[in-house]
Amino acid sequence: MPVRTVELVLTPGEAANENLWPARLAKKLRVAPEHLKGHRLLKRSLDARKAPVKYRLRFEVGVDEELEPSSEIAWGAPSLNPDVKKIVIVGCGPAGMFAALRCLELGHKPIILERGKDASARRFDLAPIMREGRVIEESNYCFGEGGAGTFSDGKLYTRAKKRGPVAEVYRTLVAHGAPEKILVEAHPHIGSNLLPKVVMAMRESVIAAGGEVHFGAKVTEFLLDDGKMKGVATSDGREFRGDSMILATGHSARDIYELLHQKKILLEAKPFAIGVRIEHPQGFIDQAQYHLKSGEKRDENLPASRYALATTIKGRSVHSFCMCPGGFVVPAATENDEVVVNGMSLSRRDSPFA
Repeated sequence: MPVRTVELVLTPGEAANENLWPARLAKKLRVAPEHLKGHRLLKRSLDARKAPVKYRLRFEVGVDEELEPSSEIAWGAPSLNPDVKKIVIVGCGPAGMFAALRCLELGHKPIILERGKDASARRFDLAPIMREGRVIEESNYCFGEGGAGTFSDGKLYTRAKKRGPVAEVYRTLVAHGAPEKILVEAHPHIGSNLLPKVVMAMRESVIAAGGEVHFGAKVTEFLLDDGKMKGVATSDGREFRGDSMILATGHSARDIYELLHQKKILLEAKPFAIGVRIEHPQGFIDQAQYHLKSGEKRDENLPASRYALATTIKGRSVHSFCMCPGGFVVPAATENDEVVVNGMSLSRRDSPFA
């Protein structure tokens, strides 16, 4: 019998007990347990549409033949040539970091410029926001190594139809220290406590492969030649020139868009969402999503529950966004005297709020 793909529907307790899986797989395949030569979990998803809540686990199973070994999860890039193209990347958030890694894979040299600090130093600059309501405008929950994502939960799924190489992104994150479970979870999540080490490891990969990363490098001027972008100048007087430019500046670097407008570089309007953040008791969401009775707590093998709502009013979409189960509300302003909030969860998602 060749390698088979099998789905098991299990209770939360059964899904958490890996020693139980082989017997259940053998029963599902109607073979004796000794015929199983190995199994590999491919996907884990939670089915909470009705009570009782179940897990759906999809496996690759070897019956009378061994499974091929899993490929090693590692990131690497070829050596750079002396005549390599230089790509200046403004912004060291997720887009800028993955752009840099891709440049190196293609044999180009990325030069990342980040206005904020590295993740280690950046952590200390969050204290004035939390304790005093004072924003350090170049180092905060948005600006710095890893961008807004470093201290903002680390959810790794998208509702967009144009998804891109999602599996490749997951493997790259795992290669830099993210937990391997994100490769199989239907709604993977890393957690704000683990993400800083991941983004720092990505930076080290960029540097080790021949790229450059500059912190405290706030871009204040574009260097144009005959209408073409040739480089940038930073607030401390340095100039960085390259064969191509990538602006991975996110939506909070408003000065970059003002500069683009001043330079008469064409900007195109893009729809964006605006809304408010709501904080719920996590138990309230668990009760609704897991079909619990009043006062009943969720099974210890179930995660903090999440929800997603969407509708259309007068032809326009209204939807929930950035749900942070077991998380916190955090101040995400980039300037003083403004109010912007975001959400984050640690890897355990054990806060009493959602």
